[in-house]
Amino acid sequence: MPSAHIPSAETLQSFEQDINRIRDNTLTNVGQADADYIRNMIRFQRLLDLSGRLCMVLGFLHPLWWVGGVFALGIAKILDNMEIGHNVLHGQYDWMNDPHINSRKFEWDNAGDSGSWKRYHNHEHHTYTNIIGKDRDYGYGLLRLSNDLPWRPKNVLQMVYYWLLSILFEWGVAYHEVAAERIFFGKKRKHSSLPISREQLKKDFFNKISYQMFKDYIFWPLLCFPVFFQVLLGNICANLIRNLWTSTIIFCGHFTEEAHTFSEEECKNETRGQWYYRQILGSSNLEGPRWFHILTGHLSCQVEHHLFPDVPARHYPAMAAEVAEVCKKHGIPYNTGPFFAQYFTVLQRVWKYSFPSSEGKQQAA
Repeated sequence: MPSAHIPSAETLQSFEQDINRIRDNTLTNVGQADADYIRNMIRFQRLLDLSGRLCMVLGFLHPLWWVGGVFALGIAKILDNMEIGHNVLHGQYDWMNDPHINSRKFEWDNAGDSGSWKRYHNHEHHTYTNIIGKDRDYGYGLLRLSNDLPWRPKNVLQMVYYWLLSILFEWGVAYHEVAAERIFFGKKRKHSSLPISREQLKKDFFNKISYQMFKDYIFWPLLCFPVFFQVLLGNICANLIRNLWTSTIIFCGHFTEEAHTFSEEECKNETRGQWYYRQILGSSNLEGPRWFHILTGHLSCQVEHHLFPDVPARHYPAMAAEVAEVCKKHGIPYNTGPFFAQYFTVLQRVWKYSFPSSEGKQQAA
């Protein structure tokens, strides 16, 4: 793992004040423009969703209609999950007091139950980012991505596991907490912080995947019955487009070559400045035009998302420039790069840790 010079306590305190200043300044500009943005984004996403479904039906006129419809529906699902769902579920728009754009009630077009996602992602992953043994998003219990974990023979095939996880990503999201709590397989956990009963978790899991399968693979195809299989195949392909894109963006956020890991011991009694420092070392940004940032749900600015998860994400690109300057001022690494360059290092990392290595863990912070 890459190592970094650990800043002094004075440096981290100054760093904390600078990061807080960026957050405070941005929050003074959060208001009606943000409300208009998310409402317009939801309207556009719904129009794109319906247009895509209509074009798929018109595929009997010419195959290009079907191809265009699948692409439009895939983009609509990406916007629903990334720019709308992910950010609303983080509470970025709760201040609007809109009952339909609220983290407590929003449900997304995804097999994963939003309540389950908020528990293991919003709380666990964002609190314990890249801490081995505490952040279950690190490798998803499936992949070995650093020397912090012992090598096992099954790791030789983890490139295959990675591709399967990417193809089936929404099902991985749905199953993540259920697997961690060993609801169906394995011995019951001795210590669990699950705030609901195991039966309720199981019920929510089956309710959401049943609804999602009925909607995508029965309701919409039956509604367009003369072209049932045409619509069914279109929905499968649109979900595949969404799964591959979201998994790729999320992997680029934490599993690039320069992304650091941490032990529980290293993070005991950490100050706010140390927490900011860990979020920056454990995250990676992607550079690109505005449309690219929107399609990633602004997770292209993963560093800023981890520093300010409840700030409306459309502010992240502007905040990124300020955060990078603050990191430069304090001599703190800031991991950013073009999409393909960052993604290549993700693939390298998955491949590298498929095999045993004599390289010992280097402390990151």
